[in-house]
Amino acid sequence: MLILITGVTRGLGRALAEWYIANGHTVIGCGRSAEILNLRFTFGAPHDFTALDVTEENRVALWAEKVLAVHGAPDLLINNAALMNQPAPLWKVPAAEFNKLIDVNIKGVANVLRHFVPAMVTAKKGVIVNLSSGWGRSTSPEVAPYCATKYAIEGLTKSLAQELPAGMAAVPLNPGVIDTDMLRQAFSDGAAAYPKAQEWAKIAAPFILQLGAKNNGESVSVSGFEHGS
Repeated sequence: MLILITGVTRGLGRALAEWYIANGHTVIGCGRSAEILNLRFTFGAPHDFTALDVTEENRVALWAEKVLAVHGAPDLLINNAALMNQPAPLWKVPAAEFNKLIDVNIKGVANVLRHFVPAMVTAKKGVIVNLSSGWGRSTSPEVAPYCATKYAIEGLTKSLAQELPAGMAAVPLNPGVIDTDMLRQAFSDGAAAYPKAQEWAKIAAPFILQLGAKNNGESVSVSGFEHGS
């Protein structure tokens, strides 16, 4: 299976990529950090990793053109790249920080969809998984910008699901509570009480592979990780 993952250099994206590669799938990924070079070195062809900021629409367009020419349309597209705000009351979150979350968490997802979905629609196959959050379906104080973006992902994905041809699916996925750099930004040392990304991927990666047309437009969660259990 050809699997495309954004935000692949760390956290959930990295864990998913490594699991899929270990289990015989081809992974196409992008990420902003220099760690992308290590991925390129560790996992050569047919895997393909590109340094890319999903907020740069023109670069996403060029990346998609190259990927589609070489590999064809992905069977599974996972929009994972996202940021968390520094916990603070909404009125204390600087405008620049708020805008960055909107740019990455919403516009970045839209950029990737804009340039990959048409090829998937032409092929009339493929599953799109946009990572949502428990905070895309509930709220907590001091994470209002993040909640806003993940609520947006729920709505965006469910609307997209209604636009796809039969046989395809768009699914907002709540990954659950996992000990990542992003969770540590919100929970500090309390994040250590939750499972690591690699442990999560052992359940989540095969779970995602089972998603299909029957799940189109359905808000789903990785079972067992909603509360870190």
